[in-house]
Amino acid sequence: MPEDSYDEYPSLTLAKDGDQNIEPLKLGERIKDIRSKLGITLEEASQRTGLARSTLSKIENEQISPTFQAMQKLALGLQIDMPQLFEPPRKKVAMARRDITKVGQGKPHPTPTYEHELLATQLSNKKMMPFKSQIHARSFDEYGDWVRHDGEEFLLILSGSVRFYSEFYEPVELGEGDSVYYDATMGHMLVSTSDEDANILWVTAK
Repeated sequence: MPEDSYDEYPSLTLAKDGDQNIEPLKLGERIKDIRSKLGITLEEASQRTGLARSTLSKIENEQISPTFQAMQKLALGLQIDMPQLFEPPRKKVAMARRDITKVGQGKPHPTPTYEHELLATQLSNKKMMPFKSQIHARSFDEYGDWVRHDGEEFLLILSGSVRFYSEFYEPVELGEGDSVYYDATMGHMLVSTSDEDANILWVTAK
């Protein structure tokens, strides 16, 4: 891919009449912040905007300043309004959210195959849902169908052992201290393989 045209001069500077140059407008930093929040790589941003990957890298690292045409491509490819490129990154503010669940004081949620204990139930709009489960199921046939839901999931074996079934992989045996992270839209299920019901810490992320 050929390099896109660009202006080789330092980052733009905001100034008032009669004032010396004040804080530089860190356009590259702003573009990188937007790209990071979209969760896309430089290569993906290059494909979306039509700008060479090397050019994007130089822009983000304040080595060059983009032309107006390049900024138009950035706004169109990243699906943002042009003025958003000139807004300073928002500072993260602590939300001061906290929820403590004492042992045994989670919210019970029994099912035929699992007995869940929901944790941190006082917080609303959480980005992840933690819970502990006791796995009653002993056979794949105890499930009517695969378990599927939105998000990604992490599980850690607290005690006992399980067989982890997933739609596109062979079953795997997991013991105390083992863990697995997976896409929860993929069919999945657990059965206990130890004498006692296995206990699991589960975290589901939206």
